Amino acid sequence: MNKVNLTEKFAQIQSYWDPKVAGELNGQQVKLAKFKGPFIWHHHEQEDELFLVVKGSLMMEFRDKVVTVNAGEFIIVPRGVEHRPNAPEEAEVLMFEPASTLNTGNQADSPLTKTELERI
Repeated sequence: MNKVNLTEKFAQIQSYWDPKVAGELNGQQVKLAKFKGPFIWHHHEQEDELFLVVKGSLMMEFRDKVVTVNAGEFIIVPRGVEHRPNAPEEAEVLMFEPASTLNTGNQADSPLTKTELERI
């Protein structure tokens, strides 16, 4: 039972779109990542995702709209909804999702897919 300092954890992350596990509870993982630029379009068949912007801002793109999520705000993307995170400038993002969630969802053959996540 130790506290987690998000500033210290984000300082350990040097690459973009490379989530790290900062905690786990009840089959869920708290993941931290730095975003910059557009990710890939994808969806998750079984998992909902929560994106909490800690620093910067994130544009969550959907096929019919774009939602801007600023520092201190979060968005939940329901399972099955196609989306693409896009951060024009560097953003620090906390994600809360089931441990089984693959970062690229249905696009598992993408070079951006991370199957083994580092714990920080």
